Order: sequence, then C-alpha cells, then structure tokens
Amino acid sequence: MDQVYAYIDAHLPKYIQILKDLCRQPSVSAEQSGLTEMAHLVAQTMQSLGIESRIMPSDGAPVVYGQMAGRSNRTVLLYNHYDVQPVDPLSEWQSPPFEPTERDGRLYARGVHDDKGDLLVRLAAVAALKATGEELPLNIKFLVEGEEEIDGAAIYTFIRDHRDLLASDICFSEGGSLDVKGRPGVYLGVKGMLYVELEARGPAVDAHSSYAPVLPNPAWSLNWALSSLKDRDGKILLPGFYDDVKPWSTADRVALAAIPADIENAMREETQLPAFLDGVQGVEFLERLYGEPTCTICGFHSGYGGPGVKTVLPAVATAKVDFRLVPDQRPEDILQKLRSHLDANGFSHVEIRALADIGLPARTPVDHPLVQTVIDITREYYQTEPTVIPMMAGGVVLEPFITALGAPALFAGIRPDGANIHAPNEYIELSTLAPAIKFTAHLLQQLGQR
Repeated sequence: MDQVYAYIDAHLPKYIQILKDLCRQPSVSAEQSGLTEMAHLVAQTMQSLGIESRIMPSDGAPVVYGQMAGRSNRTVLLYNHYDVQPVDPLSEWQSPPFEPTERDGRLYARGVHDDKGDLLVRLAAVAALKATGEELPLNIKFLVEGEEEIDGAAIYTFIRDHRDLLASDICFSEGGSLDVKGRPGVYLGVKGMLYVELEARGPAVDAHSSYAPVLPNPAWSLNWALSSLKDRDGKILLPGFYDDVKPWSTADRVALAAIPADIENAMREETQLPAFLDGVQGVEFLERLYGEPTCTICGFHSGYGGPGVKTVLPAVATAKVDFRLVPDQRPEDILQKLRSHLDANGFSHVEIRALADIGLPARTPVDHPLVQTVIDITREYYQTEPTVIPMMAGGVVLEPFITALGAPALFAGIRPDGANIHAPNEYIELSTLAPAIKFTAHLLQQLGQR
C-alpha cells in the first residue's frame, strides 16, 4: 500500500481541483437547481478517473451508476449523493457558496463536506488503487443520487427496480468520521421518519378575541390534540405505537457499553443544559438516544406573534410534528395510528398532511461477519478501538440496501473532517483529505483480500 499512499500524495492537488469543480456546480435539490448538470459532471468525473459510469433515470433526479471490476468475487456498493442543501442565509457566507475558496487551511463551499467531499474521497481511493495495480482487489459499484437532502422517495424505488445491477456483498452509505480523540466511527443503523403537519380551523377569518365565549379557537384545539399524543413521562400514547419496536440485542448492548462518554459530554456542552431528560446518563442515555422512537413538536403557528398587542382569535392553527421510528416500525402504519388516535379522542377535525413518510428505519446486526471484518480492518489501521454505534439518532437511505439487496449496510470509511453542514460557511480541513482517501483505499484493499 505504500505505492498507493505515495500516489495519493502526488495527486492530491488534482483531487482538490476535482472537488472544487464538483462544488462549483450548484445542485440544490430543494430548489431543483442544477441536478441534471451535476449528474453529468459526476459521471464525467468518474470516467476521467477510469471508472465506467452512466446516467440512469429515476422517478426523481438522475442517478449516476459507476463500476469497476476487480480480481475477487466480493462486491462493495458505495452510496453517495450529489445534491446539497440551500445556501440561505446567503448574507452569512464569507465567500460565495458555489465558488470554492481556500482560507486558513480549509476549503469552503456548499456541499464540500456533505456530500461531495465524501464522494471525492471514494472516487480518489478507487482511482489510486487502480492506477497502482493490475486489478482492483474487489468489484466496486457506485450509486450516486440527487434527492437525499429532500428525503426523495425515488432512490428507494430505483434500488428495488435494479436489484441485479446493484447486487453486492456489502454496502457503505456515507463515510464515517474521526472524533476529537482520533477514534474512527462505524455506524450500523438509522431511524426512519414520519413528518406531518397538523391543522385545526375555526372561524373563516381571524376574529376579535372578545368573541372567545362563543367561537371555537383552533389554537386551543390543536394544543389539546398535541397533548394527547404524549404523556408527561415521555410515553407516546398512540395505541399500538410500540408494538413493532425490537429490544436491543446482547451484542448491541455490548457495543453501547463500549461507546466513550464523549458523545454525552459533547451534547451537554452543545445544548448548554445541566442535565438530560429524567437525568439519564451513561448506557441509559445511549439506549434512549439511539433506540427509542420519538414524537417531537418541531413548530407551532397560530394567530399573531409580532410586537405589541393584537387581540385576535385565530382562524387557523398548524403544527409540524416528526416521529423518529426504529425497526420494525413503518411510517404508513404510524400515520394510520395517528389518524385513528385523533379520531377516537375527539379530534377528527384536525387535518393531517404527511410531508415526509418514506424514511424507513434499518439496522445491520453488529455481529454480522462482514461488519466484524470492517471493524477489524479499522481497528488495525488506526491502532485504536473504533466507536461502534448500532443505530444513529437520525436517518438516511439505508433500508433498501438491506431489504432489497440482502446485503449488510453501514457507514464506514472516513470522510474529511469539516463542519457547518447545512449551514453557511460549510468547510473541510484540507489536511484531512489525503488521510481519508488513504484509509478508504486501505479498507477496500483489505476487504478484497480477507
């Protein structure tokens, strides 16, 4: 691998330029901006690095598929996305978001970390392996989509419709990362999500608040409906909500117990809270964070919220609520349970609009042999125990790889260090780009040999 590492160092300026080119092309899925152009650029970039590629239609944005054959029978599928978040608020950017700018050892641009930097790392690692050997150590497939940032449903259908094309032994979603102490992370699952908007209506227009004795107030009605969803102890009250929730396995609990306290401490520092709900800490904190389904009020609006006084009885009240789901819960089932619960408790007038209902939970068992192989390779390379998280608190596309392709799926490898994902002044530390490429190349090489 010394030859591979030397090749990566020698070609680092080229890789940085490729990353800049990728970031220079806008690809904001929320605005449907530049997605086709971005797909073509990704395909052209693959071809320039010797990776066979093609653009394929989906029910949404185009999908880029790439492949390279290797000498072993093992196949790895690498999943990334080329779309990015909107740049707002533009006024807070210190340099234009789609003009990649180097400053103080960092590269600033929208998408440079999430997810174009991670994609570049994988493309460069495969190119370096190919350039320094007669054959790749294993078969590589790339799947790069353009609607991850808007939870697009098209990729789920695409994967299920192209099982044979995407057939693989193991799937890597986006790369992992190093924590502040240099420990690598391996993540094995994600939560799913149902996101709804609830709406209650009263008079045809906002009315004078003095009419409150005789007019229904939708703000009160919606507050009462929301209060019926969850008790003060945190239990979600939809009948049957917990029926499909699986308990942690013994292997999961061992992994949780080995997670350093840094995650808990970092969250406490970030939130500036003296304690978490119910004073949870240690393993119980981790079990809750990663293993419990949730019901969260994300926003509430009704009536007047400006300065001073305006005495109105509002005509409409709306609330946005998300349910984070765990295996084997399903968004469509929870949506129906929510409707039934509201109807049964006198809130049939509350309208439900599902804004996102395709996020599916998924988890690869920690004791799967290939997962253990990845953990072993990671441990040996970094000479430290990886942080293995059985399931993350958030969610991305993972479920169709497991159910449609029948392959273990996880977050593995390393992406460059960075920050401000989804925020102004997104960046990566340029000094971490080559190390990320080198480990990714090592991981793929070892997976082809073991």
